[in-house]
Amino acid sequence: MAGAKSHDYHILPPSIWPLIGALAALGMAGGGIMWMHSVPFGGYLFFAGVLGVLFTMFSWWTEVVKEAHAGDHTPVVQLHLRYGMILFIASEVMFFVGWFWAWFDFSLFPVALELKDGVTSIIAGPNTVTHAAGMWPPKGLEVIDAFHFPLLNTMILLCSGTTVTWAHHALLHGDREGLKKGLWITILLGMLFTSIQAYEYAHAPFPYKGLNYGASFFMATGFHGFHVLIGTIFLIVCLVRAYKGHFTPQQHFGFEAAAWYWHFVDVVWLFLFIVVYVWGGWGAPVHAG
Repeated sequence: MAGAKSHDYHILPPSIWPLIGALAALGMAGGGIMWMHSVPFGGYLFFAGVLGVLFTMFSWWTEVVKEAHAGDHTPVVQLHLRYGMILFIASEVMFFVGWFWAWFDFSLFPVALELKDGVTSIIAGPNTVTHAAGMWPPKGLEVIDAFHFPLLNTMILLCSGTTVTWAHHALLHGDREGLKKGLWITILLGMLFTSIQAYEYAHAPFPYKGLNYGASFFMATGFHGFHVLIGTIFLIVCLVRAYKGHFTPQQHFGFEAAAWYWHFVDVVWLFLFIVVYVWGGWGAPVHAG
């Protein structure tokens, strides 16, 4: 019969969202640059772009959910969605490779700041710290105690990895209450992690500006914290969908993608804890606050 579908692939109809998303992203990037250079209305353009990107994400993914309920996500389509998520996580891995590269470059080949009088010094908080060239962390710089809040956050994320796995196994066995409980606990643990990290940042003994140690520390751990926030939102969306009865043991790619993303966030934190907090602060005085 003419027009009959004789394959398992989902042929997408024309959509306006790629164009709207591209324009919103352009406005967000351009507005951000204008804002940083104090160009009038740059900040307004940036936030308008952010709202446009968020609206595009919500609208586009709503259509994807509708396609799934309509039966368009055949096993072949689901397989390719998984391939796409794997490639996305791979790109995120390379993103963090850049921050680890910067950390190792600064730590293995430290460069001191030479002042007019020949004294090597940095600015750390309200005090000037003199140190010898070639030392990491800089001599006299207080670091965050790896076995205080960072260790607690490590345990929190490891626990959250088990609870999201519990939720996944509950879904596979048709236990919707177990799915909801596992998601609730994972979300609460993610919020607890973010709260503790915010407290840690507020009491950090070193600044972001003027110091390679501080800049690389806050960029690496800060972007991870941002990913935890995104992952938490991802799981909240899955929880809302779970209450609406969207997922089945046979078809639940949205939840599976969120679980993969959360496990990725867990693994990155383990590397950050070992490399940045433990190894990166080895031998330096620990901040007592």
